[in-house]
Amino acid sequence: MRWLIGGLLVFVVFAVAVWHYTGARQAWSGAQVSTAASGPAPVIVEAAPVRLAKVQREIEAVGSLRSNESVIVRPEISGRITEIFFEEGQRVEKGAPLFQLDDSIARAQLEQAKASLVLSRANYERTQDLHQRGASSRRAHDEAIAKLRADEAAVELAEATLSKARIFAPFDGIVGLRRVSVGDYVNPGQDLVNIEDLSSLKVDFRVPEIYSLQIRVGQKVRVRVDAIPGSSYEGTVYAIDPAYDPNGRAIILRARLPNSDGLLRAGMFARVTLLVDEREQAVLVPETALVPVGDDQFVYRVVDGKAVMTKVRTGQRREGQVEIVEGLSPDAVIVTEGTVKLRDGVAVRTVGPTGA
Repeated sequence: MRWLIGGLLVFVVFAVAVWHYTGARQAWSGAQVSTAASGPAPVIVEAAPVRLAKVQREIEAVGSLRSNESVIVRPEISGRITEIFFEEGQRVEKGAPLFQLDDSIARAQLEQAKASLVLSRANYERTQDLHQRGASSRRAHDEAIAKLRADEAAVELAEATLSKARIFAPFDGIVGLRRVSVGDYVNPGQDLVNIEDLSSLKVDFRVPEIYSLQIRVGQKVRVRVDAIPGSSYEGTVYAIDPAYDPNGRAIILRARLPNSDGLLRAGMFARVTLLVDEREQAVLVPETALVPVGDDQFVYRVVDGKAVMTKVRTGQRREGQVEIVEGLSPDAVIVTEGTVKLRDGVAVRTVGPTGA
């Protein structure tokens, strides 16, 4: 009896084991069939639409500031300085007197010329009267006219010489450091003092000749001056030198800057940013979305749940963003993270702004 019960227990245990084994194989076989039917699992990536924003194409350069107008005052006649009418660094207006030269000789010459003119005019009038009555020759009449005109010119010359004994400011500006003092004898063309018009300034800068087709009058510049920390001045290009610099293969441009705060000075070193182009709706992607292949750049577009490798042409780069000049439409969705796991045509599941 005990033998019968033991055999029955062994049979029951064996039957249960066979049943579990058969069920497990069927389940494993079903899983294999299901996996084969659905294909490889999609790759999980981060994706986002391209961003549209204004992009400015810029050229960086360095240059120097120049006064709006600058002149070194020089005398036109010789003479001794008798008076100086300004203080160094003073602001002066156009026409303000700057220097007075000794004019005693010029005044005497003017008086002499006037006296000679009085005599020649009286002589002309007598000769004219005699000529009309036929009592004077044609030659005497012509000589009287010539002498009168010569003396009139001599008076004008003496007046002009006298006027040049006082030297005036040619325009509004700030007087610099004078090179002479009262009592100095000066000659024509000698440097006396400089005057600078700083109401606005010019900035001269150079850009490589490869940009020759991109620059034009009217373009905007942004200027930073190291001597004024945190400064930024906006200006406009108003002149381009027609001759290129053969030494540096560069183009020389000149822009005008306002100087309303009066801080800018001629000769300052300037860092210039030239705006050569502006796109209001440029296509931008994160730098992480780019896939370099040799000399080319690619991105993965997400199309119907698959990664499509697309060649693009890039433009400006700034703050982790890259401008796409060619290859992407404004409504494209691209992979931003996880590109190393992808190949063209692979199925993807996106997370992030467009994730599902």
